[in-house]
Order: sequence, then C-alpha cells, then structure tokens
Amino acid sequence: MTNNENNTGILGLHHVTALASDVQKNVDFYAGILGLRMVKKTVNFDAPDVYHLYYGDREGAPGTLMTFFPYPGMVKGRKGAGQLTVTSFSIPEGSIGYWMKRLDKFGIDFTKPQTRFDNEEFIYFEDNDGLGIELVANDSDFRDGYNYGHIPSAHTIKGLYSVALNQQRHERTAGFLTDIMDHKLIAEENGRFRFSVDGEVGEIVDVLALPSGTIGKGGSGTFHHVAFATINDDTQLEVREKLVSHGVHVTPVVDRMYFRSVYFREPGGVLFEVATNPPGMSIDESPNHLGAELKLPPWHEKNRSDIEGNLETVTLDMEKFRD
Repeated sequence: MTNNENNTGILGLHHVTALASDVQKNVDFYAGILGLRMVKKTVNFDAPDVYHLYYGDREGAPGTLMTFFPYPGMVKGRKGAGQLTVTSFSIPEGSIGYWMKRLDKFGIDFTKPQTRFDNEEFIYFEDNDGLGIELVANDSDFRDGYNYGHIPSAHTIKGLYSVALNQQRHERTAGFLTDIMDHKLIAEENGRFRFSVDGEVGEIVDVLALPSGTIGKGGSGTFHHVAFATINDDTQLEVREKLVSHGVHVTPVVDRMYFRSVYFREPGGVLFEVATNPPGMSIDESPNHLGAELKLPPWHEKNRSDIEGNLETVTLDMEKFRD
C-alpha cells in the first residue's frame, strides 16, 4: 500500500473484516496455518460478548490486516452478489509450490495455480467456514512478511494484495470507486474490472460483473466489510465531506481505539469503511507483545470480569503447525 503523503484521500486497503463460527479454529487457520500474527485480541466494541481478532504483520500495519468477529455456532452465510467474496494475500514470487504442499498437509483443498491479467499467478482456497482466500505470487511487494518461526521466511505472507466484489450492476460500483474513492480503472479481463489508487500491491479492488448472480446472505464464511486507509483524522474528514456532498449516507466518526472510522455502503450494497492509519496496534501493547492479552476499550473495562467470563479461552500453539 502506498504511503504517499501527497494523497489527501484514500491510500489503499486498511483491513478486511469477516464473520466466523469458531474462535479456536479461526486462530488455528490464520495464525497457525497461514502464519499471520495475531496482533490484537479484543472484543466487538458494539457487542462485547464476542471477540474481535486482528491478524497482520509484525506491527499490524494498515494494508496487512484481516479481522474477525467469531460468533460461536453462527449459521453459515451464502456468498453472492452485493458482497466482498474473496480476499487475496501477497506472497513472494516462486512460493506457490510451497503453499500448495503446506495446505495439502493440513487437509485444505485448493485450486491448481491459475493466472489472470497475463502473469498474476494465484491459488484459491477456503477457511473452515468457507471464506474465500487467495494467495497471489508476485515480485513487487517489498513489505516484510511475518510468521511465528514455523514457516520459512522466504515464503511468508506479506499482507493484503486485493479484494474482489461481486456485483450484479458492476458499473455503479465502478463509478463510485472512480468518482468518489480516488481509484482508477487499471485493467479489465473477462468481466473482472480492476481498480487501484496507484496500482500497487495492497491497493487493488476487483469488481466482478455478475448480472444474474444470486444475492449473497450474511453469516459465517462471509465478509462483513472492507476498510480503506487514510492518513489521519483531517484527511478522513475530507473524505467524509466528499461522500456527504455526493449524497452518501455516512456515519459520524467512530473511535475504534486503533484507528478511527466512518462507515457507508457503496451502490452495490457492500459495507465500506474509511479508517485512519494512526494510532495503530501498539497504543495499548508493546510491539513485542501484540495480541498477548485481551485488550478492552476504557468504556468496557468496568465490565472486564463479565466479558472475560463470556469468552472462550483461545490458545496459540504453533508447534502443531510446523512444516
């Protein structure tokens, strides 16, 4: 993701948030199998009886984050139009073969390597809830990957690569991205329209044209929203004012402790968020201990005993996920 200080609007992807049905299976998949760092263990600020787990790189930097609300026993959703349906992660060029062997070892089905836009090689698979994930091999991502020491550093996931939105009327979402969200159309292939701020890894939004696609339904194994990054509070307010001036219904600024957010829906129905880059994941934990303890916002601290009592204990055991 670009950090171009001259861009006063949208920088690229900040995070993606999804719904899950089992918190321990979620930790085992994303931290254990994929090797992402669990950088924050907190709660859904709006429903504190449910975890909010953040996975990312060593610092939990914007553009590397995938987060989950794991509702125990949640009914499975249905992927379809009007949804974000796939999140793609960036891996080093030449790492597809490694990841095929690793996924096979842990019993995860995956597609054969595929290519799109000439030379973009990727594999697709799903987590235990059916959430769509891709690994995209490329040589243009210079971010440092992270893992707990159980995956070779040469093959670690570096961060978000792109997201894909399924839309019955793709042109409405396309216009929204280009007219309001600072994106440009950079490629088109077989009904896949690719948008980006500056064309870099971690900034890509693919819009898939599915005129007769079935409308999706929320539940476990579906994405809740996608967040776009902005530099700070001032640029966020500029983005918000621009949205309002175009008749978009936008929430007031909401304090999420690690960033501040505004929420709104694009014309196709996908929930968008614009989140500030600061203050970041280390505001309440040292960088070396991110994700080690349950962190609560100040307004929930008085209820810590009750909140902890309602949450399932989770373990982070990387030994069973070594190659």
